[in-house]
Amino acid sequence: MAQTLAMPPEAAGTAEKKAPLRWSHPALAALVYAAIVIVAQLIIHRNLADYVGPDNDDAMRLVEVRDFLAGQGWFDMMQYRLGLAGGTLMHWSRFIDLPIASLILFFRMFLSPEGAEAAALTVWPLMLVLPLMFFMGLAGRRIAGVEGMHFSLILTALFVLLSPRFVPGSIDHDNVQLGLVALTVAMLVDENYRPRNFAIAAIALAVQLGIGAETTPFVAIACMSVACLWAWKGEIFAPAAKAFALTLTIAVSAAFFSLVPPRLYSMITCDNLSLGFYGITSAGCVGLLLSSIFASRLSRPWRIAILAVNGAFVFAITVALAPQCLRNPLSDLDPMLVDFWLSRVTEAQSIISVAHRQPDTLGVFYATGLLAILVCAFRILRGTRPSLHAMLMALIAINWVITLVQVRGTEFANLLAIPPLALMIAELRKNYMADPKSLRASLLYAGTLLASVPAVWAVGGALASKGVANGFMVAAPVKADETANCTSQQALRPIAGLEPGVVAAASNLGAPLLRFTPHRTLSGPYHRDPDGMMAELLIGLAEPQQAESLLHEAKVTIVAFCQGDPQVELVSERAPKGLYAQLSAGHIPAYLEPIAAPAESDVQFFRVTPQD
Repeated sequence: MAQTLAMPPEAAGTAEKKAPLRWSHPALAALVYAAIVIVAQLIIHRNLADYVGPDNDDAMRLVEVRDFLAGQGWFDMMQYRLGLAGGTLMHWSRFIDLPIASLILFFRMFLSPEGAEAAALTVWPLMLVLPLMFFMGLAGRRIAGVEGMHFSLILTALFVLLSPRFVPGSIDHDNVQLGLVALTVAMLVDENYRPRNFAIAAIALAVQLGIGAETTPFVAIACMSVACLWAWKGEIFAPAAKAFALTLTIAVSAAFFSLVPPRLYSMITCDNLSLGFYGITSAGCVGLLLSSIFASRLSRPWRIAILAVNGAFVFAITVALAPQCLRNPLSDLDPMLVDFWLSRVTEAQSIISVAHRQPDTLGVFYATGLLAILVCAFRILRGTRPSLHAMLMALIAINWVITLVQVRGTEFANLLAIPPLALMIAELRKNYMADPKSLRASLLYAGTLLASVPAVWAVGGALASKGVANGFMVAAPVKADETANCTSQQALRPIAGLEPGVVAAASNLGAPLLRFTPHRTLSGPYHRDPDGMMAELLIGLAEPQQAESLLHEAKVTIVAFCQGDPQVELVSERAPKGLYAQLSAGHIPAYLEPIAAPAESDVQFFRVTPQD
């Protein structure tokens, strides 16, 4: 088996036919690895206190699915109970709501409504493990043969076990996006350039655009990689280029018209699929399609020149249609929201912030991706399958660069690092097996294998910062909304039975309030609700007399005050005479009437007295 990896992929395919089917077939191998991972996940997380994941987005997704099941329209993405009067237009996708809602409806045939939700939310993230394993195993096999497939599957299994995205209850869309990224890579690494595979990759990219904007840079680089392959390879790549361009045009059109209501066709947004991304993608696809049809037989310099013209055309379309999408969509946030909210969000931290606050996590976030980039660069310089490694390096690098700005890109960079690292490990193992007594070969093999696992960097960082004695005592991550008992169903029960009203509360309470109560909440940790978040912050910062006017202006009927919430603590610190600081000190204004709450709850509820 080891010798198979020394051969080119096409030669290896013949030798691999002699391997047992269970070890050589990606689907069967992925099924075995996925089963092990799923069982491990169920054992590790068997004592979860809630069937919804700990992230605010998990609770918010459930609220959105509930509204959908209750009859809210497919095209109606308003969250009417979030923000100021009229609600907030969310940027999430029905592509994720639909399968989760379908699972809930299925389990309702056997279970209570709550039991159906619990079953669906447990099954959904675990279901996604199998396709992810299959796609990553297929990518590893196409790049490095059977042994590379198994190394890819091993690294992917460790990735899933370390990631919070595949834990029961995790229903945010990142897990689906990770699977689609893996599918894209598995198709694009086909060095035989079969049109079918590039068409499948195009469909995966279109669905990614339909789900969310997080992978838009990845989509852009994938499209550019295909265009560059056409310019470099010419006629031999033309069928794949045609299939990719035509399929992506059709698929992104289908996604646009199936997700965007007609009244919003002309709206340009940069955090979801809108006319902006649709127009830019279509322009690029049309340019590539025409080029591959009419210019594939031209010489390479001419093709590169045509590619440059196409790039200039797409850039011109971008500037004309959606220039705002060339910058961070969060850059327009009010500085106060950046200060009190965005700068405190863990996923939004830059490498500078991480180095300052948690230097021991630098390896987890950046080391594996950087190693894969260096491996690809080395192979390109050596002339070893340069087209393949150039594409892989570009796909990894864009996500790694995003991670420098916001660590939310880490999981994508670490996942994409697996295929080239699996190839490197398979080759190093071959060298080691050829000479087991060689210390250099064994160290390179073992060292590369360990360095390819982000969990190893996590342990290394912990050992470096805490010492050997405490390095292996890994504490569970503490989220802002878990520092006090303010977001549980029990904590919010005192207002669950009251007549629906408007609640002023810290943004961390926003999604739980929507999940457990019938009320509208001013604030939730979502950039599409800046006015609601600003209204809540201004209420907390204002002195009690001014706060009364702001409460009535926002039509607030209930104040939910969690003294232990980090945002409340920050507001109280910044404004010692403000409403939140006064409530923390036990000074309750006359216009706030306390609502009885259980002693174990850390939330204080107040009914706002109507104006005379």
